[in-house]
Amino acid sequence: MSSVLDSTDGAGLTGPPAETEAGERPLSAERMIFFSDAVVAIAMTLLALELPVPDGRDNGEMLRQLREGSEDYITFLISFAVVGVQWFSHHRLFEHVARLGGGLVRWNLLWLLTIVVTPFATRVLTGDGAFETRFAIYAGVQALSGVFFSLILLDIRRQRLLRADAPADVLARGRWRLAVMTLAFLVSIPVAFVTHWAYVCWVAIPFVTRAVLALVQRRGSRRSAAPA
Repeated sequence: MSSVLDSTDGAGLTGPPAETEAGERPLSAERMIFFSDAVVAIAMTLLALELPVPDGRDNGEMLRQLREGSEDYITFLISFAVVGVQWFSHHRLFEHVARLGGGLVRWNLLWLLTIVVTPFATRVLTGDGAFETRFAIYAGVQALSGVFFSLILLDIRRQRLLRADAPADVLARGRWRLAVMTLAFLVSIPVAFVTHWAYVCWVAIPFVTRAVLALVQRRGSRRSAAPA
């Protein structure tokens, strides 16, 4: 993973290990992580509360109602995946954060705001009519989430909040993932005003992310192998 970064990209990013800090700082970071996990868990649970529940009296009617609610179920799965991926990225990042500092708490709260709003945006997206506006609201929330997460990464770098033993490329890989996600949601907004196939922009996110990371890693490997 270290090949993703330039030789200087990981320099000076880490602060002193958590055990060298005053006792309250690592505890504060831990409390923020627990709080963030709880908020994300609640938001993911709320996603399911608005799902239509079929109440057919026979198998045929049940299957018909399930088909009628298929758009709601698919949108739920999309939102669940989006929030889940963001939580996983947050968890993977903050296990390497030694302490809090700068505007980290502020950006984290704003990121959580977009997570909490996602169930609302999901209900908006599944409403009838005004597809373009509904789509833009949902995509805008997710793009804003990517922006706030990027600011978290930026603050961690500027304030040198990583543990000394953090992987050298933990921030770089996070930046690339967020760049692809944010750009995909932003691009999907004008596409939605042309075609309902704008959802393809979202579906492509994991595939484009994987390709971009592989490309960056190859470039990093070539740079590392090049003679000084």
